[in-house]
Amino acid sequence: MDDERLDLLAHAEIEIEGRMPYSSNATFLVELRVGADVRGRAIYKPGRGERPLWDFPPGLYRREVAAYRLSVAMGLPIVPPTVLREGPFGEGSLQWFVDARFDEHYFTLFESRPDLHDQFRDVALFDVVANNTDRKSGHCLVDSDERIWAIDNGLCFSADFKLRTVIWEFGGEPIPDRLIEPLARVVVGVDDDVARLLHDEEVEAIVERASLLVESGHFPVDSTGHRYPWPMV
Repeated sequence: MDDERLDLLAHAEIEIEGRMPYSSNATFLVELRVGADVRGRAIYKPGRGERPLWDFPPGLYRREVAAYRLSVAMGLPIVPPTVLREGPFGEGSLQWFVDARFDEHYFTLFESRPDLHDQFRDVALFDVVANNTDRKSGHCLVDSDERIWAIDNGLCFSADFKLRTVIWEFGGEPIPDRLIEPLARVVVGVDDDVARLLHDEEVEAIVERASLLVESGHFPVDSTGHRYPWPMV
């Protein structure tokens, strides 16, 4: 399924439906067309629509792609298929649109759906490795197959540790054995298709964070109470 979606993302014609509301950067909902047929929808984030930030270099869309590639390399397919390509407004990221239940998000799901907690552990672990500085509750989506997807990953991979996330309920827990192998893959080295999208010091920091998790064997704890994004949803 992901291979089919990646092929559409890479090759289908892009037709803009409209701009996504409440986005700080230019973010567009688009149709993926093959001839006259609409074969899917995607989120298009062109580089030229990014607002400059003091703590991240231009090219956040490349980090969206790197996050997807890292999730695949780790064997944690929690980021929707995402490619780098030219679009109507220049080069950007194109991510498969998740047809989710948009009235649900991390806070509501954590309370009502303990059966999804293991998937949230996957997201929590990935976010530490990727150094996500903006994991809001609304960035966790659940689809009709009860699969959790982690979206909006542009603010990741800083060489300086600056994790900001709403997912702290697992802090101090032992990391499950099933998640040690994904960490071990990163400790051995970051895949080239991820590394080429980032700076060398950022790649080194990915390995360092994964190594520290393996060494500690536990999910990190926020002892300051300040490592939350704002707004949280």
